[in-house]
Amino acid sequence: MTAEIRKRLYLLPVLIAVLLAACQPAEPPLIERRFIALGTIIDISLYGIDAERADPVLAAIERDFHRLHHDWHAWEESRLTTLNTTLQQGKRAPVPAGLAAVLEQARGLNRSSGGLFEPAIGGLMALWGFHGNDLPGKVPEADAIAAWLAERPRMNDLELEGGHARSTNPRLQLDLGAFAKGVAVDRAIDRLRDAGIGNAIVNAGGDLRAIGARERPWRIGIRHPRAPGVLASIETQGDESIFTSGDYERYFEAEGKRYHHIIDPRNGYPARGTASLTVIHSEAAVADAAATALFVAGDAWPQTAADMGIERVMRVRPDGTVELSPAMAERIRFETDIEPEVTLRGLP
Repeated sequence: MTAEIRKRLYLLPVLIAVLLAACQPAEPPLIERRFIALGTIIDISLYGIDAERADPVLAAIERDFHRLHHDWHAWEESRLTTLNTTLQQGKRAPVPAGLAAVLEQARGLNRSSGGLFEPAIGGLMALWGFHGNDLPGKVPEADAIAAWLAERPRMNDLELEGGHARSTNPRLQLDLGAFAKGVAVDRAIDRLRDAGIGNAIVNAGGDLRAIGARERPWRIGIRHPRAPGVLASIETQGDESIFTSGDYERYFEAEGKRYHHIIDPRNGYPARGTASLTVIHSEAAVADAAATALFVAGDAWPQTAADMGIERVMRVRPDGTVELSPAMAERIRFETDIEPEVTLRGLP
């Protein structure tokens, strides 16, 4: 066999591979958009759609996020701060239909959580110094916290009727931070579906809703609360929201103790006993509120999860041990070199 023939035989498989690749349909593009809103980074990924169709929808979603950021801001001038001021004056305040619907949804989630998800907590958040762009540096005076608790406002103190709102408690100050991201993510998914887009992720600072797939299910990483990197991962199934509340998100330290922004409305102090808590639910707003409520619930989280209709839960305690609901245990995959100590906890 001559050298020329050997050369041709060597090149033949290469040429066949090139021709086969050329005959294959091009892989659908992955379109990505990133911007900042609601105090976090918003990442949107769309699969199987071209930029010409994607761009106007993504632009509309970005406008939606920015509008909600300005309408619902808890301490900068916004529709929400204007509403709070009017309510504290004991007056009836006009409420746009969109905001009224969100407040009704918040009230329902407040009831199902037994008050552990509490949007009426704005005054307490301000007392702790979490209503500001900079982190607080000291713990509030115990007397000030006790005074707030003595007249503790609740969502039941908010009356909504005929496009107006009124509060029966002058201490009521609304703060939608514990589920605003979820509401915004749900609205973004609605926009995508209305545009015929069925494979996407809308990620708001690590909390997200995923629909469809990218040839195979989207794999979502869950942050380790005490170490760099990912603790575990989950493959989404069709349409799911995955939200996590953690004591590492906004916190300060005083006298060697960590004080984070997830405040227990029952005692006025940051909730203890949990480092992070992750839930899965179809709706992002429900998942967002539930992650907060179950974090606050602590050891009693299974009952709160059952009350809120949450089946998939992962709780990480400060010592690194993990508690899983049975339904979550079927889905979770740990990504650490050493698998953590895990306990299964069934729901009532």
